[in-house]
Amino acid sequence: MSSDDEYDGKVSVGGPPQTRAAGPLTITKIAVGGMDNNAYFLRHTGTGDIVLIDAAAEPDRLIATLNGLADQPRLSAIVTTHQHGDHWQALPELVAATGAPVIAHPLDAEPLPVTSVQTVDDGGAVPVGDCSLEVIHLIGHTPGSIALLWRGPDRPHLFTGDCLFPGGVGRTTSPDEFGSLFRGVKLKLFDRLPDETWVYPGHGNDTTLGTERPHLEEWSARGW
Repeated sequence: MSSDDEYDGKVSVGGPPQTRAAGPLTITKIAVGGMDNNAYFLRHTGTGDIVLIDAAAEPDRLIATLNGLADQPRLSAIVTTHQHGDHWQALPELVAATGAPVIAHPLDAEPLPVTSVQTVDDGGAVPVGDCSLEVIHLIGHTPGSIALLWRGPDRPHLFTGDCLFPGGVGRTTSPDEFGSLFRGVKLKLFDRLPDETWVYPGHGNDTTLGTERPHLEEWSARGW
């Protein structure tokens, strides 16, 4: 794994994870699967609790990464950012191996391949030890897509699933869906959070809100 000084958010399928410190949390990013999905392990350095964001694919690699985080890793929850299958292909195996509860928005919970899902809505929270990830509901890519916000002591850390990437918002299939997603991303993310907010997307490289902010009008005009 990389050190914090080496973290740049650029990982590749089959390559090693990257890990950075974010106050009491460490964030480990790994790319998995045929669609180059990102999965994120957030570990509380004091309590040892770990939350996985998107058990996307390659369960053996995800479990090996989890086991590398601590001598006796404790996965306290698996958050699924949205219902699309490339973000939960490894979910049954991770649940079977760890017993961790699965968390998702109620509008996207039904398609998930597990029998029990804890639901969260906009403004809710997902604990990581004594830290808290704020749930932000963003409608458009899917009805129940969520982002997760950790207000770290260094900067905000924002996990956006498929709702925000370098260069634009996530894929939508109609002007209404794009309008909903764009408004949500602008109002709930860009209008609330500072430029130094680090963005961890569901695929590809990381970015910051400051890097993307100058392009909002361009995104709105092009409609994607």
